[in-house]
Amino acid sequence: MNKKNVLTIRIPEDLKERIEKTAATQGVSLNQFALYAFTRGISDIDTANFFKKRIQGKSKDSIEDGFKKVMGKVGKKDKVPTWDKL
Repeated sequence: MNKKNVLTIRIPEDLKERIEKTAATQGVSLNQFALYAFTRGISDIDTANFFKKRIQGKSKDSIEDGFKKVMGKVGKKDKVPTWDKL
């Protein structure tokens, strides 16, 4: 069973209006949109924290060297397919 909890927050009136308008535009309830926004925000923070930990204590040069090493394994494509051209 998925237990539901209630969270009450205080937000500025203009933000509330923007949230309501966006939810209506998306065709979802205010609650559904708020849940989506919170989930998205937490995911973004988790992702940022993951990468912060991965680069912690490393120099810019070592990060760039690692990037170049990985990109070197990708290989070069001399010809770009027609469907992939701008």
